[in-house]
Amino acid sequence: MTETRPAGWLSRTLQRLTADDATVDAEELRAESASAGCEPVSSCRKGELVTVTGRLKSVVYTPRETVPTLEAELFDGSGSVTLVWLGRRRIPGIEPGRSLTARGRFGAFDGRRVIYNPRYELSSS
Repeated sequence: MTETRPAGWLSRTLQRLTADDATVDAEELRAESASAGCEPVSSCRKGELVTVTGRLKSVVYTPRETVPTLEAELFDGSGSVTLVWLGRRRIPGIEPGRSLTARGRFGAFDGRRVIYNPRYELSSS
């Protein structure tokens, strides 16, 4: 019978030194999200009022026949959620690489996770 023990300092340091940049970045984002008291995107469920924090990976303006939309992909290290602002072409500060915290009703439509018209706060970092 093998016993599992928590990883020691040396083991964690070696893992961090040998991990690729994306893995280290995701780990740091998960830690920041947890320390901010936000839910990980991966554990959010449809219909819940959630607060998530992370970094914007992409921002896209999508012209539509009826209502234009601004869509931003927020990544928190555990997963991504698309933030959708209806009727907006641009929002100052909403740009790739920017960190923010968003609050809204979590939805899942067409196989993707979304929050429509979230309240948000841009981070200074």
